[in-house]
Amino acid sequence: MIERFELFTTTIGQIYKNLQRIKMQEMAEFQLKGTHVMCLFELNRNKEGLTVTQLSSLCGEDKAAISRTVSDLIKRGLVTADSEKKYRAPLLLTPDGQTTADRIDEMVMEAVLAGGDGLSEQERINFYKALTTISDNLKNYLND
Repeated sequence: MIERFELFTTTIGQIYKNLQRIKMQEMAEFQLKGTHVMCLFELNRNKEGLTVTQLSSLCGEDKAAISRTVSDLIKRGLVTADSEKKYRAPLLLTPDGQTTADRIDEMVMEAVLAGGDGLSEQERINFYKALTTISDNLKNYLND
């Protein structure tokens, strides 16, 4: 049991560190950080726009961090919001933001393909099912 814990935590930690490094290296050309990437990624998936609260939930970050990130993205001209609604305004990609988000999607696809290299489709399905189950079980464990 201890060996399984060690393998799991070490492997998940390494995956997380590698993902952070990929975000940092790949986004250097855009001068964006990981949180910027995740916001642009999620906004690209939700063309109708998202609020800061929704982005926070989807990105797994606290609202304050997302608010700072969104403020920076607006200053850079990548995201826009209805200035009259302020707090609950849906955030949308600008044309420059859309171009950047599309490029991010290409980079994400390359990283996902590289990460899954050597796995069959069934192994991939089983992996994500198991990973989701573990995540849900740990979340439930914390809520008990």
